[in-house]
Amino acid sequence: MLRGKKNIKTQYSRKTEFGVSSMVSRLKTVGMLKPMEALKRADPNKWHYGQAFDPAKIESNYSSFIKILTSLDVEILWMTPKHNETADSIFTYDPSFMTQKGAILLSPGKSLRKGEEKIHEEFYKNNNIPIIGKLSELAIAEGGDMFWLDRETLVIGKGFRTNQIAIEQMKSILSEINVEVVSFDLPFFFGREACLHMMSLISIVDEKKALAYISLMPVGLVQLLEKKGYELIEAPEDEFISSEGLNINVLAIKPGICVMISGCPRTKKALEKNGVTVYTFDGDALCIGCEGGPTCLTRPILRV
Repeated sequence: MLRGKKNIKTQYSRKTEFGVSSMVSRLKTVGMLKPMEALKRADPNKWHYGQAFDPAKIESNYSSFIKILTSLDVEILWMTPKHNETADSIFTYDPSFMTQKGAILLSPGKSLRKGEEKIHEEFYKNNNIPIIGKLSELAIAEGGDMFWLDRETLVIGKGFRTNQIAIEQMKSILSEINVEVVSFDLPFFFGREACLHMMSLISIVDEKKALAYISLMPVGLVQLLEKKGYELIEAPEDEFISSEGLNINVLAIKPGICVMISGCPRTKKALEKNGVTVYTFDGDALCIGCEGGPTCLTRPILRV
């Protein structure tokens, strides 16, 4: 009995601050997963990776991103799964979602990522972060299809990676903490194998400012953003195509301070013209190659 009580005390002595209900408030803590051997030896055809995928450059791409986060005082909590064979698990934004009350375990829509949410479940338990919900049955959803519009509103994109069943379950879970879910259909674009998330089309970069590829945006979402008083910064089409949508994938560290991949000078200029400070890193081999940008590489745990 005494031993059991001691273990319980030890278990709950590690307290991690958590809470997210914004895309731009000060990013204090993220959950991340270092590049693993499964990623470096991944079959690009099997995993739907592009021509830019280069295992020899992944470590340097990742390190340059980490260096920026560290310089901007973002704390990193590392996920350390054993025998991890899921190459895409480096993109920790997708298998779970964080709220002010705790985490929600999702269920990735890419078949090769099935079960990846178990890595996050273990991570949350190890860090004493409550799990307030878990998708079940036939629900599929990825974090890349979700973003906070404001503290009371979550936008979800319905497409090949997130289905209506998941949206209904998210509505049920979030209604308990007074968060409204609004959803919009995503375009077909390059088809079911491509990774087109809602956040492939829009990133909130400042209070009431969003970088967007407006040509593919759902009309209803544009109207909602306008109603909420958002200013849309239009991303150039040529860089959207050449980066395979990764020029839109911008991680806000705090209002008006963001991180994006290099190689998209016109997108960067558009952001800076609108008062946004931009930090860039070389992400060709990892981000463009594997269809996931700086936002995808992080699971925000605490924003204040």
